[in-house]
Amino acid sequence: MQTESFKTRFGLLAATLGMAIGAGNIWRFPRLAGQYGGAFLIPWMIFLFLWSVPLLITEFAIGKNLKKGVIASFNKIHNGRFTWMGFFVAACTTFIMFYYSVVTGWSLKYLAIATTMRLSEAGQPEYWQNYSHSIWQPLLFHLIAILLASIILFRGIVHGIEKFSNYIIPLLFLLLGIAALYAYQLPGAEYGLKYFFSIQWGQLLNYKIWLEGLSQSAWSTGAAWGLILTYSIYARKDQPVMLTSLFTGLGNNTASILAGLAIIPTVFALSETQQTALTSLSSGNQGLAFIIIPQLFSKIPGGDFLGIVFFLALFLAAFSSLISMIELSVRVLIDFGIMRTRAVWYIGGIAFLAGAPSAVSLSVFENQDWVWGLGLLLSGAFFTFTVWRIRVSVFIKDWLQVRRHETLLKFVFSFLFYFLIPVEFFAMLGWWSIQSIQWNPGNWWNPSEIFGLGTAILQWSVIIALGLILNKPINRRLETNNGR
Repeated sequence: MQTESFKTRFGLLAATLGMAIGAGNIWRFPRLAGQYGGAFLIPWMIFLFLWSVPLLITEFAIGKNLKKGVIASFNKIHNGRFTWMGFFVAACTTFIMFYYSVVTGWSLKYLAIATTMRLSEAGQPEYWQNYSHSIWQPLLFHLIAILLASIILFRGIVHGIEKFSNYIIPLLFLLLGIAALYAYQLPGAEYGLKYFFSIQWGQLLNYKIWLEGLSQSAWSTGAAWGLILTYSIYARKDQPVMLTSLFTGLGNNTASILAGLAIIPTVFALSETQQTALTSLSSGNQGLAFIIIPQLFSKIPGGDFLGIVFFLALFLAAFSSLISMIELSVRVLIDFGIMRTRAVWYIGGIAFLAGAPSAVSLSVFENQDWVWGLGLLLSGAFFTFTVWRIRVSVFIKDWLQVRRHETLLKFVFSFLFYFLIPVEFFAMLGWWSIQSIQWNPGNWWNPSEIFGLGTAILQWSVIIALGLILNKPINRRLETNNGR
């Protein structure tokens, strides 16, 4: 089956930036930077190079070399033995896609509100409560988000994803830049800027800031999601693996900084006290984006315009990431011999049905976000295991095809994949497990708890067991399709 390729290097880079930059850049990053101040930027940037970029490089090299989706790649590398790991990675990201389309729908809904100049109405907590607890509106915008993404994917890689990304990603950075410049002009914004970049060195002694920085980098960049692996299938032969992965990570962090420059100074400028500003920034992802931001924008001249800019940026960030998630699942079906157009129909329909519970219930949404957000740690572990199986020296020479500084890269990658990344994995998994036990003392094991450790282990176990059961049938189907 012939595979398309991105026409230009920039087209693929724009697509990978769209994959990486999502809602988490615009609502989660400012919340964490608001919690810890400028000190947060240090571990966040460090872990870009100690977790995210190495895993992005790994994925990119696998996809570019094998020209196969996540499941088929694990099948090929491990000779069918650990295909179930690729099954888990694909399932984890697909389950995230089911509720992430709901987030995209929320941002589209609030963009529509902003364009009708009703931010003051939308900024009331009751409005968000009524909307998020209703049924038909969240379902409708969830459906619209999936349909819009499916239309782009129907058009394929060059005329769909690349053409969309070439226009939308520069626009996204422009919107974030406009919002940041506007915020800078507000009286009192300098206090927010100072807080954003002032480093209280004592904060770095707090282990939580390092774990938060690691988790934000891991989840925000899309590392170990299988997404950049999917896009790299369509990379040109001259597309540089390491440089593209590095630019993807740095571009993602740049978008986060711009979002922080837009939101944190605005919150400080329009809050009565610094404590009020910090309380607003810590109001949760949904509370910050859909209650606090509309409230603040409705108070300032030109706030309606700024609201349109903010929610358009939020929608484009979420939407571009949603496209990559759907494409991952579509590519898996293509590897099984299903034509693209039919695969898009299948995945779009499944996404609507499987995402419906998260659209109509915040409890379901929060549970799925908890379970599969943590599940990405296992995905990272499976990619690390894959590098072990290949061996770092072989990976550097044959997969990355490095011709300069090979000895240095072998040393760096050996340190990262044989030692540091496993330590980071266990640190994050242990921390979130302890958090779950603290949130649910005596009941953490209960699968019915939204943020319980028990519900995560149960759902992971079901997918892993299913992957193990289907390992041989999947291998046979892939072998049959490849033999055509």
